[in-house]
Amino acid sequence: QVQLVESGGGLVQPGGSLRLSCTSSGSSLVNYAIGWFRQAPGKGREGVSCIGRNIDPTYYGESVKGRFTTSRDVAKNTVYLQMNSLKPEDTGVYYCAVDTTLRVFATTRWDLGSYYESWGPGTQVTVSS
Repeated sequence: QVQLVESGGGLVQPGGSLRLSCTSSGSSLVNYAIGWFRQAPGKGREGVSCIGRNIDPTYYGESVKGRFTTSRDVAKNTVYLQMNSLKPEDTGVYYCAVDTTLRVFATTRWDLGSYYESWGPGTQVTVSS
């Protein structure tokens, strides 16, 4: 089972930026789909973005389009979520998750959490003045 860990969360003022990282120490992520999700207090889990191989599309949730960018560094075995123009409503715990079968691209339902086999423990992002 692929084990993931997120990092980079913290407290930031509205309009600020953060970059989250998702990495695995035991498995190469290069051929897998990596999804980013978040969960705000008292709310359900929301899909933020998904990145696959070079030939796969990259997806973003409507609420983050134009502000967030996901990318991967193959050499570092790390997937990033660059978050710009942060808003208070972006506050929540952010998780990365892996789909080793790439079913999210076969179905285009990248935002279905059930398609991902393993999840990181999450990192807290708080946007507040």
